[in-house]
Amino acid sequence: MKAARIASSWSQHDAAEKLGVTQAYLSMVERGTRAVSAELASKAVCILKLSVTALPLGPYRHHDRNGAFFQQALGSLGYPGFAYVRRTVRINPTELLMAALDSEDLDARVTEALPWLAGAFPKMDWAWLTFNAKVQDRQNRLAFITLLAAQIARRKGEPALENLLLKMLETLERSRLAAEDTLCNQAMTAAERKWLRTHRSSEASHWNLLTDLRVENLDHALR
Repeated sequence: MKAARIASSWSQHDAAEKLGVTQAYLSMVERGTRAVSAELASKAVCILKLSVTALPLGPYRHHDRNGAFFQQALGSLGYPGFAYVRRTVRINPTELLMAALDSEDLDARVTEALPWLAGAFPKMDWAWLTFNAKVQDRQNRLAFITLLAAQIARRKGEPALENLLLKMLETLERSRLAAEDTLCNQAMTAAERKWLRTHRSSEASHWNLLTDLRVENLDHALR
């Protein structure tokens, strides 16, 4: 917050006024002696032009989110596929990705947006995300989405981003689960599961996921 304030050429008094807090309170926040509330963080993202990855992350708790929530959140973060959706949800992309990966059944259009999310916000808190994915046994899902994001980066000629994502993938390889899973599609029928075991990509097979999602299907992310 301090760096963003200085970059805007604002005095502490000016920034405090715009944020609706006292100068003394802002001073404590900038010195790290006062925690940033969720309300202040949300204001700072808008007023100081901070990345939404600056929104605070607390302990992860599973919530059943409906499709409208994910569409609004992704639209708010700039995902082209939901640009038409009314943008009313503001959430840290790290938390959003974890919530999506921890869903039993997602709208296919939301699932297709997840590789875009991982690539669009490379400075998300990967340590928080990886830790919570492992706690919930979602690391295979996270790894597959990260792999697709890396493949998108390669196709778009973004080697630095590709390398960062591949490094994240390496850390997940060590905790790969042997149990079969789906990519947020637990309602899949037995016939669909049988078909996917022989028709999924080699990458999906490696991560023990029953999904036909491939980088070629991700039109919005490849733009």
